[in-house]
Amino acid sequence: MSQRINKKPRFQAIFTIIIGMSLSFSSFAESVIEEVIVTAQKREQNIQDVPISIGTMNEENFNATVSAGADILALSARLPSLYVESSNGRLIPRFYIRGLGNADFDINASQPVSMVYDDVVLENPVAKGFPLFDIERVEVLRGPQGSLFGRNTTAGIVKFDSRRPTEELDGYFSASYGRYDQRTVEGAVGGKLTEDGTLMGRVSLFYNGLNDWIDNKATGFEEKNQLGGFEDIAARAQILWEPNDQFSALINVHGRVMDDGTPTLFRGNVITPGTNNLVPGFERDEIFLDAGTRQSQEQNQYGIIANLSYDFGNTTLTSITGFHTVTKNISHGDIDGGFGNTFDPPSGPGVGIPFDAETADALSDHEQFTQEIRLSSNGGERFNWQVGFYYFDEDIQIDTINFESSSFAPGIVDGFVRQNQSTEAFAVFGTVDYQVSDQLTVTAGLRYSDDDKDLSVVRTIHPLAFLGPFFGPIGPLDIKTGDSVVTGDISANYAMNDDVNLYARFARGHRAPSLQGRLLFQDGLSEAKTEKNHSFEGGFKSELMGGRMRLNVAGFYYEISDQQLTKVGGAFNFNELINADKTEGYGFEIDMEYVPSDNWLFTGGLSYNHTEIDDPNLTANACGSAANIQGCTPTDPVAANGELSLDGNSLYNAPKWIANWSARYGHPFAGGEIFVHTDWAYRSKIHFTLYNAAEHSDDSMLEGGVRLGYITGDGKYQISAFGRNITNDESLIGVIDFNNLTGFTNNPPMWGIEFKAQLGN
Repeated sequence: MSQRINKKPRFQAIFTIIIGMSLSFSSFAESVIEEVIVTAQKREQNIQDVPISIGTMNEENFNATVSAGADILALSARLPSLYVESSNGRLIPRFYIRGLGNADFDINASQPVSMVYDDVVLENPVAKGFPLFDIERVEVLRGPQGSLFGRNTTAGIVKFDSRRPTEELDGYFSASYGRYDQRTVEGAVGGKLTEDGTLMGRVSLFYNGLNDWIDNKATGFEEKNQLGGFEDIAARAQILWEPNDQFSALINVHGRVMDDGTPTLFRGNVITPGTNNLVPGFERDEIFLDAGTRQSQEQNQYGIIANLSYDFGNTTLTSITGFHTVTKNISHGDIDGGFGNTFDPPSGPGVGIPFDAETADALSDHEQFTQEIRLSSNGGERFNWQVGFYYFDEDIQIDTINFESSSFAPGIVDGFVRQNQSTEAFAVFGTVDYQVSDQLTVTAGLRYSDDDKDLSVVRTIHPLAFLGPFFGPIGPLDIKTGDSVVTGDISANYAMNDDVNLYARFARGHRAPSLQGRLLFQDGLSEAKTEKNHSFEGGFKSELMGGRMRLNVAGFYYEISDQQLTKVGGAFNFNELINADKTEGYGFEIDMEYVPSDNWLFTGGLSYNHTEIDDPNLTANACGSAANIQGCTPTDPVAANGELSLDGNSLYNAPKWIANWSARYGHPFAGGEIFVHTDWAYRSKIHFTLYNAAEHSDDSMLEGGVRLGYITGDGKYQISAFGRNITNDESLIGVIDFNNLTGFTNNPPMWGIEFKAQLGN
């Protein structure tokens, strides 16, 4: 649809899904599904043999998802129970699995979903936006991972593995060009570096750019094509040394430079009061902002990983050392979403802006060091095990800056807060697998974790200092926290036959205590104590129709004690950590892949997630609402303290339904193959804030993509045309609740062409 003012009812969304499926095409070269290898238990296994609900993406679906300049946010709703969002543009993605995540926008915010990139946890949310290129494997591990991965995995793990060097000469080159002068160039080449093949290498390069395409219509600030663009460059170099059959050493050096980026563009008064509809006349390519080109995003990050292993025969010793640093990071945005304010007219859009808000967050210093050592058995007949030690150390410095954006002194710094946080953690862990019989295997794991975190915060300038001494410097304020926790899991996998496995799993995970020190408009620090998740899961994994269909189904129930939540915004624009006494969730996930013939391939996924806060005493401030503010319309009851009760609410950014499907059809032509590929992702209603308000939700989002192309007979060359968000779905994906009805929306349709060449056999 060209524009959505009135949100589509549910039956219309379902009808659209059915029509999309009926128009789908699909195929691969073989009429049986390929085996999927995962490393969810830190060893290579067939996904069907692992007693965990796991989502994966095949290469074609993954490449389609991240085409047209898309970043890691494009993975949202592309797998069951996975949702991804950000209020920081292409930086700081926030992951949610089974409805569990953290909407806190601060740079030191912890998340219950860990991201593991090339076997190393990237803890800080800024580091999690590293581009995805030359990727071999994508895995989403659903539910607590309390044994092998441990801390901050109460919801699960998103895991990426880069392609490793091999002896064979191989690689690829791809280039695409699309709407708004979007261009992507990436490639890789690898092979043996010595004649005997003991030394191998691989170099991977990535470039992604987009021109500014959004016009500023603010009175006095008019400019065409002022914002919306970016340039993102990344590279990875790997050296693999295997001097004999026992020893292996892989060194991975990688980095990213992003310049001229546009942050999330907030749009004031973009929501029709009393509804969650976008206002009539909304246009994606128009904004009304007075910060202009002061808005920007920049980031430089680098890392090195040393992955060493030695095979002793019956056991293998593995050491993984990782060092990551962000040397430059800043995101500067016009948060109020408009121009001027009611005290400094003209002001808009709509009824005007009550007060201006222009801020920047910078990770001015960051270093993360991790070390894992584990010893594992090598394929025992009935008994296998792993034991290990893990160490984590991180130091970060965060600068939060407030700018005057009125006409009196535009761009002048009038608020400054610096946070210094250090985190040190270690863990010891172990797992055992015991094959009780030819059909039954039992797996159990245990992990002891110890975390310590120190935070020191100082505010040197208060944005309201002109009002008097109550609004002045403060600090340094110091706070420390820590905890020691035992987590783990136990599961059973029962092979009914060669094609069907039944499994059941109990898991306990934890998220370490968190600290918050955003003192721009508040004078105190906040702390959230340890979060614990107890989860029960069961299901089956099957290969049906003579190996032409894979169908995996999982059902789950979890109960979280002391869930860490963040009260973001509200009338006073505070950012405060809180703990919910109890949160419950239940649902199911279905993953399917079907190859009906040599010409067709279908994939599909469906998930249902119910989340509910169970805490009669938990409350939150509502949105700003005063005589000069177009506030929201809260629907929650008012508690005794004057705030809104959160008891019984679902979690933020937790859609009940996620559905995704893809189809591919290929037909021989001119010695090669012509193909059509389409992929779709749907998510149901979400709430953006802990409290419920008529304006702070989105009913649904359905985005689809299509690709039409030709592949040569030897498979080495491919040319295609593609489209993303081809139905022009217009959906809210977030709100700012302390000012007028401010929100931000999903990406526009993108169209383009792509050429790809394969190197090697």
